[in-house]
Amino acid sequence: MNGLKYLHNNSFLSVCINNIPNIFSRNYAFKSDLKIKWVRPEKIPCFKPQKSGDLQGYPDIDKKQFQLQFRDSKELQTADDNVKKLFTLEFAPRSCSSRLFQYNMMEKVRRHEHDYSTVETRIARWTGIIRAMQEVMERFPRNKKTKVTLKELIDRRKKHLKYLRRWDYKKFEWLLETLDIVYKPPPNHFHWITRKESLRKLTDKYCDGIKEDRLKQYRLKLETEQPAFLEEKIRALQFIRDEQKECGAEITITEEEIDEVKKQLEDLKKNIRENKTN
Repeated sequence: MNGLKYLHNNSFLSVCINNIPNIFSRNYAFKSDLKIKWVRPEKIPCFKPQKSGDLQGYPDIDKKQFQLQFRDSKELQTADDNVKKLFTLEFAPRSCSSRLFQYNMMEKVRRHEHDYSTVETRIARWTGIIRAMQEVMERFPRNKKTKVTLKELIDRRKKHLKYLRRWDYKKFEWLLETLDIVYKPPPNHFHWITRKESLRKLTDKYCDGIKEDRLKQYRLKLETEQPAFLEEKIRALQFIRDEQKECGAEITITEEEIDEVKKQLEDLKKNIRENKTN
């Protein structure tokens, strides 16, 4: 109670306490009057082809083909049509189609029939798995297990591409062209996209646009005043020349200078007429 009486009697302290919200107001967070709207750029997931560098997606595989493990079967070649149909990709799970796609990708870069361990062969196999998983993620974006596995495969392929680029650059370029891949190395410095910095850039761009518009308007205004200025200049030069003749003084302005100004005036009027017609 004594403290309340002290505050009530001391007018200066009571005024300060009542004005605390005004003293500590957030003046730095005011809303700008400029018509600038910033929209945060959409984050691209790491498994998307835009980030992984795959220029092609999972293709439409012909379902009439035989499964990979039965492709070279001699008994199947002489079997009944209904039996052959049972061994096609149409009646097989999706993993068989994915395995065939991986095999076709490896065939593009394989050195020999038993090449399964070279760098380019492994990268080709990973590329087939990545594109198959990307197609799955398009249909089931909440599949966390596939998402994690896909990200690990993309990072592993990127790491081996980095090493291959360092060891053999010609083979690196050939592999990218064969598999339709774009190598995207990690940036040297990661820069966060913030609202404050983006608004500063947009404000600078907005102010530069205003400056250019006003300079353009001022230039057009000066161009419209040029014919009157040149006509006045011709009259002034002619008047000075006539006065020098009458006074018998040395003539400092020649006819060629006056003719040159007249030519400038004619060219300027011609350009103005052409701009109006266009």
